[in-house]
Amino acid sequence: MSFKDFVTEDRRLFILRLLADIGGSANESVVYDGCRAAGHRRGVTRDVVRADLEWLRTRHLVIFEWYEDTVLVAVLTSRGADVASGDVEVEGVKRPTSFR
Repeated sequence: MSFKDFVTEDRRLFILRLLADIGGSANESVVYDGCRAAGHRRGVTRDVVRADLEWLRTRHLVIFEWYEDTVLVAVLTSRGADVASGDVEVEGVKRPTSFR
């Protein structure tokens, strides 16, 4: 696995954990700001975060809702919560460590 792949998998896990920690949903701007605050800065644009959210959606880890047809809101699914907690593994998402 390349370092870029490692960072991508870690960022996807972070997104799932962020959603779990803040009640299960957030708009993409909050997710982007959270990624940057957590240290995912280099090369992480809003487009990268949107692509990660779309990747998670295609694996049924999040669903999308739209606020006033303009703001994307990512909503954690029960499967996404299981991945965030380490109960389920999905290739392409880092497996969480046993401590948080």
